[in-house]
Amino acid sequence: MGNKRIRHMILASALICSMTVTPVFAEPSAEVQDLQNQQADLEGQKSTAQSELGSLQAQLEGLLSKMAELENDLVETGQEITQAEEDLKVAEQQREEQYDAMKLRIRYIYESGGDTAALEKVLSSGTMAGLLSQAEYSQKVHEYDREQLQAYADTVQKIKDLEASLEKEMEELQSLETDYQYQQDSLNSTISSKQSEISNLDELIQAAAQKVMEQQQKEQKEQEERERAQQAAQEAAQQKQDSEPAGSDNNSDQADQSDSDAGQESESKPESKPESKPESKPESKPESKPESKPESKPESKPQTPSYVGGSVVSRAQSALGKPYKWGAAGPDSFDCSGLVSFALTGRYSHTWSTSDIITWTRVSDPQPGDICIRPGHTGIYIGGGQMIHAPHTGDVVKVSPVQSGMFYVRR
Repeated sequence: MGNKRIRHMILASALICSMTVTPVFAEPSAEVQDLQNQQADLEGQKSTAQSELGSLQAQLEGLLSKMAELENDLVETGQEITQAEEDLKVAEQQREEQYDAMKLRIRYIYESGGDTAALEKVLSSGTMAGLLSQAEYSQKVHEYDREQLQAYADTVQKIKDLEASLEKEMEELQSLETDYQYQQDSLNSTISSKQSEISNLDELIQAAAQKVMEQQQKEQKEQEERERAQQAAQEAAQQKQDSEPAGSDNNSDQADQSDSDAGQESESKPESKPESKPESKPESKPESKPESKPESKPESKPQTPSYVGGSVVSRAQSALGKPYKWGAAGPDSFDCSGLVSFALTGRYSHTWSTSDIITWTRVSDPQPGDICIRPGHTGIYIGGGQMIHAPHTGDVVKVSPVQSGMFYVRR
């Protein structure tokens, strides 16, 4: 009788285990993975475009710095040209004045009688020394006038040369200014185009993320429908299990009665012995074996505590090194949402999926114990830009930098 009851219970338990509801796990489907890959590709393009934009902006800043220096050079050269023009006017005026004075002296000499007047002055002087002195004086006057005229002419020429040099420099600076302006316009146009590209990539990334979310919600809805069907099957199996003991008891009693009848027919000993055996067997076996075995088996199955104490971070740390396994929530293996569920609750169960976690309240100042999340993956934030997560098949629970595209939520 006892063996039959045990067989019934084992069959019923196996049926229930085979129909256990499968929770929504974090392993993405092929379609979700493809959408996530498309999103990651767009994010890569955006990162490249942002890097190129940074380089263009650095070029523009350098060009603007050069243009500022050029503007100063243009102002200084313009001021120098203005000063040269003023100096040239003064020099030309002085040259003209010197020239006019020289003409007056020459005219005075000739109007005084030329050589005759000079001879009269010599004769009236009465000495050769006077004559020589008078002649030397006239020569010095002529030499001084020539030197002054030459000096002024040289000054005027230098000023003219300087003015011409400054004007040429000004033309070169203005040409450089035109070139710089062209470069600035070109860079501004390229930067504007790159900013539009980044803006467009942002829209595509948001659209891709929306597609990922919609696909995950669709798959979750389908999974929930399967779960309801499996739950109904589980409940039916449970009802069948609950109804097994009564039927098995009757069958066992009949089998035991048949055994005792057969024993009575074959027994050659006194009548007292066959009477005592049927009385003891029905009383002891139905009361002890059916009641003790169903109670002892469920108690022996759990090998680990149902609850683990500590903080969110310490529970996540206790899982470090455990292998990734899709659908697992501990204690020997985890997937990403199973790890987060365990760290938050202390229980080895899939309390939440990534599609549940992603709807929680976002935070901009993450603290250790908050959750890092993006569509399809999640982990426990431990501070310093690091998280504990179960990455993927073939890997283990480990500490890694928070991934690009993740944001933070708090339960």
